[in-house]
Amino acid sequence: MNRLLPFLLAVMLLCPALCAAQTITNGSYQTVGYIKSDGTIQDKSYRTVGHIKSDGTVQDGSYRTIGHLRSDGTVQDASYRTVGHIKSDGTIQDSSYRTIGHVKSDGTIQDSSYRTIGHAKGIPMQWAAFYFFFN
Repeated sequence: MNRLLPFLLAVMLLCPALCAAQTITNGSYQTVGYIKSDGTIQDKSYRTVGHIKSDGTVQDGSYRTIGHLRSDGTVQDASYRTVGHIKSDGTIQDSSYRTIGHVKSDGTIQDSSYRTIGHAKGIPMQWAAFYFFFN
């Protein structure tokens, strides 16, 4: 038990930082990043590379606004120009309403030909769509 105690303490100390993050993987299930429950986006080395705020503002790792996710599914750049749409059924469209991908309810991310390009289980659909198609 004495040898196990340091390990348990380390897990308890690290868990709030690491356990709250959902893993993002590519189509081969290799980890490419993480999204924490507060909207913090991290690369596979846990470096913060962006933020998705509760009001839909999307920021880079230095907190500069790079886009906006609107409640109606519209995706805008930093200048509020529409660059895409996230439909309620998971269809992802560019600014001309051409389908560029899909986010399934189980977190599977597919391109326009329905080929699996990633997985974002447990991550809000709009966040996953932004990460894969508008990031």
